[in-house]
Amino acid sequence: MSMIIAGHFQLQDEVERARAALVEAGFDAGRVSGFYVNQPGQHDMTAIGGDQHLSPGAKETPTGLAEGAGGGAVIGAVAGAATAPVTGPLGPVVGGLLGAHVGSLFSFSRMKDRGEHEEGGQNVPAPRVAGMLVAVAFDDPGLEARAVDVLRRLGAHHLERARGNIVGGDWADFDPRSTPDVIA
Repeated sequence: MSMIIAGHFQLQDEVERARAALVEAGFDAGRVSGFYVNQPGQHDMTAIGGDQHLSPGAKETPTGLAEGAGGGAVIGAVAGAATAPVTGPLGPVVGGLLGAHVGSLFSFSRMKDRGEHEEGGQNVPAPRVAGMLVAVAFDDPGLEARAVDVLRRLGAHHLERARGNIVGGDWADFDPRSTPDVIA
């Protein structure tokens, strides 16, 4: 694995200028990569698309749904049974169904707001900003300052440091969900 310095740009033209400037500064053209980082949740990392199987903040929802529906059904059936002299045998059934429905709405109380603490720590703000990214890989740690200088001079923002492999212009082991080591 090599050291990688990467920076974000706004326009495709800026990406091409940054790639050329890094090569002019002595970096190997095959170890310079430019690509677009999608918005969080749009990285197509699962079979059905997206980044994860459950939405952040919703992993406790199935438990809340089961608890609410079960509790609501029992309460609704008891209330329906109490009205059986007026409603007949359908009272407990309708009461149970209505109670299960109302109780299932309890699952909303299990959902988390963006950034709210969640056991397991999966409900956190997006770790990496979307946009055009230029990255350069090198093995000599002394080249880090040169790479940072070139990218900053060209207007890069959200500079980050990583370890990985860029081969033939492709950052082969890039994970858009990873938390970047921000330089500044």
